[in-house]
Amino acid sequence: MTTGQGSSWLFDEFAHAGDEHLDPAYVATYDRKAGTDPTADVALLRDLGLDARATLVDLGAGTGTFALAAAQFSGSVIAVDVSTAMLASLRAKVERLGSSNVTCVRAGFLTYQHPPGTADFVYSRNALHHLPDFWKALALERIAAMLRSGGALLLRDLVFSFAPGDAASTIEAWLAAAPTTADRGWTRVELETHLREEYSTYSWLLESMLERSGFEITNVSHSPSRVFSAYTAVKR
Repeated sequence: MTTGQGSSWLFDEFAHAGDEHLDPAYVATYDRKAGTDPTADVALLRDLGLDARATLVDLGAGTGTFALAAAQFSGSVIAVDVSTAMLASLRAKVERLGSSNVTCVRAGFLTYQHPPGTADFVYSRNALHHLPDFWKALALERIAAMLRSGGALLLRDLVFSFAPGDAASTIEAWLAAAPTTADRGWTRVELETHLREEYSTYSWLLESMLERSGFEITNVSHSPSRVFSAYTAVKR
């Protein structure tokens, strides 16, 4: 699935990464702020067949917490991100750890080019919401195209699993539970910015996009807050 690269109508995902993700000072504090533990996701992919023969594409790899953890069990990991600051942090980690099977690529969902049908796994965490729904659908078709038949997508993101009529009460409860200082996570002000300027979608819309892109959803879980969801989807 191509998206008219070079066309003036193409969504500029490099300009919609979130200003903070392009800021080296912010990126330097990102790992502590995010506090991401990749252990469970790596274990899940290993259960699905991730091994030393597998090719894994991490879309929206950020500073590489997941990519580097998965690389210990993968044949090849391609870590893709639109942010030069994020990739600089990731490359420094790769060099420090000597992770020879990790390749860093500056690109995004709509611009990364992968040989069709050759990826075994695609992983993405909290990145797809930077695309509006029209572009999400195209991105998911591009992901399906890069996966082999039977290959798996593990997708985690800010996804709304509440009814539209429950939006106000659910969102207010989520914002009220946000940490009060930025060093402990994303504050209410930061989450409000996400709601206004980024593109989280409803679970029922995202699930339809996945299915129409050629995936079978084999597992889904929604957080108690109903603002985060995780999907395992296998290419048919």
